[in-house]
Amino acid sequence: MESKAILKYSRISPRKVRRVTKLIAGAKAGDALINLGFLPHRGGDIVAKVLKSAIANAEQKKVADPESMKISQVFVDQGPTMKRMSPRSMGRSDMIRKKSCHITVILEE
Repeated sequence: MESKAILKYSRISPRKVRRVTKLIAGAKAGDALINLGFLPHRGGDIVAKVLKSAIANAEQKKVADPESMKISQVFVDQGPTMKRMSPRSMGRSDMIRKKSCHITVILEE
């Protein structure tokens, strides 16, 4: 039995979140949650929130002990990019791209 949680339109670059998800892939859910608490990256807090949601979903489904479940898959997809203009000299402008991502965490027994 599996449990899944998805966070969509998170306002952080997917590249910054992927470096965090590589650390917890394949770990037990309880251990991964502890490790995420000690990471200095902002992505760690966001992934921890999604992992807590997946654990709560497993608890509600009455699957095996949610803390001992294993993280089978964690993937980060690119979301829509907000485009903003920044004024430059001589009447020109630069494009500022504010990226977003979708984070998915899947737990298995």
